[in-house]
Amino acid sequence: MTHLPASRPLSAYGWDEAAADAFAPYESEGLIPARIARVDRGSCVALTDTGPVRATTARLAGADRAAGRTADLTRLPCTGDWAALEPGARPAVTALLPRRTAFLRSASSKRSEGQVIAANVDHAVIAVSLAATRAADIEPARLERMLSLAWSSGAQPLIVLTKADLVDDPVVLGHLVADTEEVAPGTGVLAVSAATGAGLQQLAAALATGTSVLLGASGAGKSTLANTLLGTAAQQVHAVRDADGKGRHTTVTRDLLPLPGGGVLIDTPGLRGVGLWEADDGLGQVFAEIEELAAHCRFHDCAHTAEPGCAVVAALENGELHPRRLDSYRRLRRENARMAARTDSRLQAERRREWKRRDAADREARARKGRQ
Repeated sequence: MTHLPASRPLSAYGWDEAAADAFAPYESEGLIPARIARVDRGSCVALTDTGPVRATTARLAGADRAAGRTADLTRLPCTGDWAALEPGARPAVTALLPRRTAFLRSASSKRSEGQVIAANVDHAVIAVSLAATRAADIEPARLERMLSLAWSSGAQPLIVLTKADLVDDPVVLGHLVADTEEVAPGTGVLAVSAATGAGLQQLAAALATGTSVLLGASGAGKSTLANTLLGTAAQQVHAVRDADGKGRHTTVTRDLLPLPGGGVLIDTPGLRGVGLWEADDGLGQVFAEIEELAAHCRFHDCAHTAEPGCAVVAALENGELHPRRLDSYRRLRRENARMAARTDSRLQAERRREWKRRDAADREARARKGRQ
């Protein structure tokens, strides 16, 4: 049952009946709904029905400490989150509503922590530059990694090949689109140009409903693309370096911006690292042809190396499967398994610390009782 009307100022930022139902338990506490547009250290910009406010997030950050838990980055607020906000002179985020989807990556290759890039997103738009000097370097391995995270997030991925005007030959451009589609089964691919407007109408239509997050490396043209879609210079833009084609990190925060044709856009800083985090489902989607072949292997735990009756190796030998795809699949599967093992070890260590803390508290309580 919907407790709050869906038609309200927050509707421009994605408020709907599902958000209203999720917020209903907080309504009687005098809290107000808000969507987080930007997160800074210890605070955030929260969008409410009466406008944006600066709100503290200290209560959420201290929840793990109060419960005796190690801080979990995935429980902290991020752009796109719906929140219950305590109004007043110093507004405070008191709770986050359950996330429908979340785009996560590992916070660091040396740590077993996840980081949420954006929450409650419907479309994960992966921007790849087609700047003329690098048109052949689409980096399929990086695309497969990004797509694995996108599919695992619960959002629908979409690849946008930016700066298409820098590819002079339409035949070459067609080959680049086809090559990208081959790397990304089940994912739409659009070649667009902010300079000429090519492909932008189709992109705007694809993003006209729900929330979209714009992802990609620095210099991929994300900020220029965001400004074009918004029809205003909302995001600062810097030129790409001629020497190596890399851009500076123009966007330094994640921002939530309503699109004029409908939908909401989250622009993000350039992603240098995209370590896998709980990406098992996404890997299965990105490498669907390998998973399908593996289902026909003689042994259910086949490692696809030298086992008899391996359908994957057979497809490799007869040319049905490209060696690069299999190498990428194996590498990403190993990385995902290592991260999962690290996470399990961290959780076990946390449980041990919690048991020791409780045991020490029990001993102290017994000692106090004995002294009475």
